Amino acid sequence: MQIATYYRGFKQYLQLEKNLSGNSVEAYLRDIQKIEEYTVSRNIEIPSDPSGAFFNDFIKWISESGYSATSQARILSGIRAFYDYLFLEKVITHNPTELVEFPKTARKLPSVLTSEEIEKMLALIDLSKEGGFRNKVILELLFACGLRVSELVNLEKGHISFENGWILVTGKGNKQRLVPISDNALNLIKIYLETERNQMEVKPTEREILFLNRRGHRLTRVFIFTLIKNLAEAAGIRKKVSPHTFRHSFATGLVTNGADLRSVQNMLGHESITTTEIYAHLDRSHLKTVVETFHPQSGKNPLRKRGKP
Repeated sequence: MQIATYYRGFKQYLQLEKNLSGNSVEAYLRDIQKIEEYTVSRNIEIPSDPSGAFFNDFIKWISESGYSATSQARILSGIRAFYDYLFLEKVITHNPTELVEFPKTARKLPSVLTSEEIEKMLALIDLSKEGGFRNKVILELLFACGLRVSELVNLEKGHISFENGWILVTGKGNKQRLVPISDNALNLIKIYLETERNQMEVKPTEREILFLNRRGHRLTRVFIFTLIKNLAEAAGIRKKVSPHTFRHSFATGLVTNGADLRSVQNMLGHESITTTEIYAHLDRSHLKTVVETFHPQSGKNPLRKRGKP
């Protein structure tokens, strides 16, 4: 595999989908060049479908090259992002780095949006313009269901159960899950289907896709990222905002209002509960309230107040 072939696309992916600064993007590009340095030092080719053994040897080489723990973590993060990109673009059939245990580092808490900030963004959508109502439905659906952007653009009409209030989502590895959807989001989808979507000239291969552009094709991930980035800037929101920020906001809202992590894990489609556990650290005041309310030694426990053991 010639990594340089994918530099341009990966750079755009980092700028739009990861919302990284210019300096960060260049750092990522330098980091993935370490793979080329490693293979040159071993006099081997970069495999088109690398195994876990390849990355384990690469990690060992990085650790023996004198890099600090922080630098090692950054390099490996860049490698994983690169293979995420190749998987999304269908260059590879799976991300081989997902099976590799990278050195543990402290996890950064994700940025989230408040309900007020989301309302500001929604209010800025011009519903009189073509695609305006579709864009409103997209934001509402991202926040209502915590979808990944790839799941959103590939969502099909037939995967929405208006009767039962569920949507069938196809996530990573083509794994499917049922996610509950609010009545408000369902009503907006109904209106969109009966108005904008019903009036489109749709390409034959895209008939089942829910969200389409004016040419009858499914929307791209880049379009969704650009839409959200522009709305956030216009709303005066200074934090970095992307479609994934809506996913974080969805999960955070569930956890802080009492949802258990297993349920949130299922709704997000996380393979491991450890990925979901980060949301348990976002609102420690909520966790403190839970302990004060339900722990048997707490004076606020309703059972203890009634004199029950």
